[in-house]
Amino acid sequence: MLLLVAALLLLGTVLGTVAHAPLPVTLVAAGVIALWLTVFAVRERYGRRRHTSAH
Repeated sequence: MLLLVAALLLLGTVLGTVAHAPLPVTLVAAGVIALWLTVFAVRERYGRRRHTSAH
């Protein structure tokens, strides 16, 4: 949960600076965030399946 709060705070900071950043930098940052969210979603999905089948 703490990681989520930190990510949201970082996202707020990044969104504030995006208006001043060049487009390629913004696109790279967006790609990194999208990749991180995809990895997180996949880990959550497969992690929950493993835990539910063990019970």
